[in-house]
This record gives sequence, structure tokens and C-alpha cells, in this order.
Amino acid sequence: MLYWLLYQKLFPYFRLFRIFRYITFRTAFASLTALLIGLLIGPYVIEKLREFQIGQYIREEGPQSHQKKSGTPTMGGVLICISILVPTLLWSDLSNPLVWLVMLSTLAFGAIGFADDYIKVVHRRNQGLTARAKLGLQFLASFGVAAALVKMDLHGMYSTRLIVPFAKNFRPNLLIDHLLHVPHLWWLAFLPFVIFVMLVVSFSSNAVNLTDGLDGLAIGCTIIAAGALTVLTYVSGHAVFSDYLELQRMPLVSELTVFCGAMVGASIGFLWYNAHPAEVFMGDVGSLALGGAIGTLAVVIKQELLLPFIGGVFILEALSVMLQVGSYKLRNGKRIFKMAPLHHHFELMGWSESKVIARFWIMALVFALFALTTLKLR
Repeated sequence: MLYWLLYQKLFPYFRLFRIFRYITFRTAFASLTALLIGLLIGPYVIEKLREFQIGQYIREEGPQSHQKKSGTPTMGGVLICISILVPTLLWSDLSNPLVWLVMLSTLAFGAIGFADDYIKVVHRRNQGLTARAKLGLQFLASFGVAAALVKMDLHGMYSTRLIVPFAKNFRPNLLIDHLLHVPHLWWLAFLPFVIFVMLVVSFSSNAVNLTDGLDGLAIGCTIIAAGALTVLTYVSGHAVFSDYLELQRMPLVSELTVFCGAMVGASIGFLWYNAHPAEVFMGDVGSLALGGAIGTLAVVIKQELLLPFIGGVFILEALSVMLQVGSYKLRNGKRIFKMAPLHHHFELMGWSESKVIARFWIMALVFALFALTTLKLR
């Protein structure tokens, strides 16, 4: 909105406003705006959550040290969503379809998390939506993302070819080419791409959700992942940098740098209140929204295969749960970890909560830096 007003409308009359054309300037202001929104309205949101008695219910089988956290306000993800979406609306070019795609994806996954948290609060239990219902809604939202990208591909605004780390000349296309020319069956040509996108986005959403178990853990890792995505979106849309790094240039993607900057600022603002000991938890509304946004961004900028490094800690947490469940079912109740997700395993090994959080942040930073170095190692 401010971009439209200050640059597109007022720039011809006030030449100073040309500064609003620059992505870097608007990204910085989006980040600062998100941070200020989070810091300023955070106390109000937390107080309202307390008034409505929206407190966290701690699962009994979890570490006993977590029982004292019972009753801490949850659904703080509402604050995160507001802090991301408002600056994006203010500082981005809203004529860009990718901006709307990522914002709507964030809202859709946030709504799923809101429904899950709401059921927990109403029924005063730690279980919200059933696993089947939750996963079904996530797949539905992910299908919407995939369908939008397919439509953009048909209009020449997107490509279904993957960018493979370390292999600049290997770009597989997730299309069944011969079906494109078959009447009434052309849509089946995009089926591999659609399934791939659904899996990536849904897995990302669940991975962040599983990581949200310690004060500041998930949001701290989100700051690092969002920072890496800010760099990736910027270089992918920049003519010089994309050519230097031998990336496929995607001009529309550059505007998503503003969204990523807003996500960084919003996450820092939320961490102010979520740092140990937490005054508020993000709940599923926050973790699913952030995970959905990260997954959608990775798909849009064609860096899905870098997700294990962009969000390395999130992936490890999700894999630890999958391995634990698989081992329990296939090995007659035997477990690999003392408890899953992985952060609980280290807690039961005797690590303090603050030490687990700090070391996982360090791992997230190492993963993100490795992801960025792969851009030149091709």
C-alpha cells in the first residue's frame, strides 16, 4: 500500500520517493515495521490471551520440568501472523502474484493451527484436531499452492524445473511431457509436480510444529531460516547476482524479499516475549503458519532441495519423530531416542533447556550458512 502510494503515485511529484523502488530499502523497512508491531502490540495480545484463559496444556508424558509451564498463554502465533502480513501489505508490490500466494499460504496454515489450538482450549486438553484431519487440511492448503504455481507455469510465469544443489546443468522437470498434448488428460502431466509440492509444504509445516517444544527454540531457528530465505529470494530475482551464481533468474521472486524481511522482524519481535522463560507460546497457529510460509517460499524460489539445510534443525526434529515411531512399531516397542522430538532427548540426557536451545540455534546457523555456500559450489 505504501509502495503503491509513495512510489507509484507520488514519485512523479516528489523525486525523493524514488528510494521506495529499491527492494533492499523496502525489505529493511518491512523488517523494522514487523519488529515494532511485535514489540508494541505484544503485551496487549498476551494480556488478551490471559483474559480469555487461552493457556497451554502440557502433555503428561513429556519432561516433568515442563509441567510448570502449564497455563502459559498460547496462540501467540496470531501476533506473528499480524506482524508478518501487515508490513508485507504496506511495503511490497501487491501487483505481484507471488506475494499474494505466500501471504495466503501463511494465512491458510495459520488458520489450520488456529482451529487446532481453539479445540485444545475449548476442550481443555493437549489434543486438538485429529492427526488425519490436520494432515488432510495441510494437504488441501498445499494443493492450493501447487495449483497456483501450475497456473503460473501455463502462463510462462513459473517453471516446474528443479534446481539441484552442486549440479548446475541437472534440472529435472517434474512434468510428464507426453501427456501435455493429450486432450482432457493434460492436467495429469502436472501430477508429479503437484504431489511434490504438497509433500514439501506440508512436511515443512509439520517440521516447524514439532520443533516448537522449548522456549524460543522454534522461533529462533525461524529467524535464521528466514534470514537465509531473504538472501535466496534477493539473489534469485537480481539480474547480476543470479547470473554470477548461475541461478535461474526469476524477476517476480525478488519482491518476496520484502515478505522474508517481514518474517525476520516478526520472529525477532516474538522472540522478545517467547525467550526463556516464555511469556507466551506461538501454538500451532504460529508454527504451522511459519512452516507453511517456509515451505511455500522454498518451492516458489525453486530451492526445495536446499530445505534440509535452510531449515536443518526443523528437518532433524521431524526425522527424529519419524524414526522413533517407526522403531517403536517395527522393533516391538524399542526406541532410538529417550524421547522425541530430538530436543526432548537431549533434555533427558541432562542438558538444561537453555543449553539445548542455544546449541540448536548454533546448528541452525551452521545449516543455513552451508545452504548459502552451495549457491556458488555448483
